[in-house]
Amino acid sequence: MTNHGNINGRKLVAQILEAGLTAADPYEKTKMLVRLDNGKLIVGHPCFQPFGDPHAVEEIYNLNEIDRIYVFGAGKGVQYIAKALEDIFGDLISGGHVIDKKGCQIILKRIEVTLGGHPLPDEDCIKGSKRILSLSRGLTERDLVFTITANGVSALLTLPVPEVSLEDIRAVTSIMQIKYGVPTSDLNSVRNHLDMMKGGQISRNLYPARMVHILAIPPKKYNDFLHNNFWLHTLPDCTTLQDAIRILKKWQAWEEVPRSVTYYLEKVNPEKETPKAKEFAGMVFRIFAIMPDDLSMLESSKRKAEELGLKTVTLIKGLQAEAKEAGSIVAYIANNIEIENEPVQTPCALFTTGELLVTVGSKMGVGGRNQEFVLAAALKISGSKQIAIGAVDSDGTDGPGTQLILDSKNIPCLAGGIVDGETLKEAKELGLDLEEHLINHNATPALWKLNCGIVATPNISIDDLSVTIILDNEKN
Repeated sequence: MTNHGNINGRKLVAQILEAGLTAADPYEKTKMLVRLDNGKLIVGHPCFQPFGDPHAVEEIYNLNEIDRIYVFGAGKGVQYIAKALEDIFGDLISGGHVIDKKGCQIILKRIEVTLGGHPLPDEDCIKGSKRILSLSRGLTERDLVFTITANGVSALLTLPVPEVSLEDIRAVTSIMQIKYGVPTSDLNSVRNHLDMMKGGQISRNLYPARMVHILAIPPKKYNDFLHNNFWLHTLPDCTTLQDAIRILKKWQAWEEVPRSVTYYLEKVNPEKETPKAKEFAGMVFRIFAIMPDDLSMLESSKRKAEELGLKTVTLIKGLQAEAKEAGSIVAYIANNIEIENEPVQTPCALFTTGELLVTVGSKMGVGGRNQEFVLAAALKISGSKQIAIGAVDSDGTDGPGTQLILDSKNIPCLAGGIVDGETLKEAKELGLDLEEHLINHNATPALWKLNCGIVATPNISIDDLSVTIILDNEKN
């Protein structure tokens, strides 16, 4: 991947992206949060506490007053947090169950693991959710439960209400997220109300146990976690049944989703509404978000770039846009810097984070948003001697994780890709039409054949990260 094209630029991009992916590993951060000391369990760290949290920084538990310790969770790469808890507690853990994404290796010994489908949930997601529900029965106020939530939880933690089938849930997700590119906030307004675990219901089942909710995201305002949450399913849900109906109609999906879904939403008893903050007021729990900004992918990547002698500029945090359009715009900015040395002087590195979108429509190729980002950028920086662009998904799997067999060779699920000013030329020499691959949302085969695809170890999902390098002429 770094031995062709703009070799120097590619190597710099690879080093910077690697620094970001390393920062996404939550294992050491979990060990900063949870520690044992002389018969006491201490949970807390100022870096991980929500802003405005009314509780003390540290929660101290007397182990003699705890009957059992359980660990439950779901999300991409959730095992890395659970593994830290295993290593901290050892035999003190009574049990637990987490749901990770298919394709991940099972690394836990004391905590059970189910590998489920993502972004479309499968039967294993249901099996894992049922196992969590089963283990949660009989908990008391003398039990302590650690919950783990990471991106991907909304697919992996799936247990449909009896009136709606798994296939119905898959259809809703496919129509809204894959076909129409609906943002997660709107999608969850619907699927939270078609499920028996989402929207805070898992915590309803864990009550009356004491709970420590570990979130693999940056800290936010405490009140936001309680009153403005739609996807951290161990916390209160801010969406309603009426929101679900409104969102389906807003995206003109009301007539397209299965009839069982619309019938249920119209007829369901309002008492089956997801738990709100008022219900959580009767629970004993703490919230910790273990991916603070100063230890984030972005900041770690920027520090690496500065070590490599590059000026750093954050173009956009939290970018939500179609991947192809975002890649083209960033490429145009890089072209302007290369030619005009404005608005920042070279050598420099430009960064974006967020969650890009791919509206697939009827084209069903294999790829991902970061792959489309770099392919679109490659079309705009063709001929450049100074620019190299890379993008990755922190969870190591960009897109649904589909595996291909092409020309009798396995193509792994890619985390993203790296391109430069020679990529388009190399594609033409190989007979690849990059524009056609983009139209068909089939980025993976093209990037793999070009030796431009990034393969990474699966981890938790935080954000997409892109870095664009513009070198001085003499340094290329």
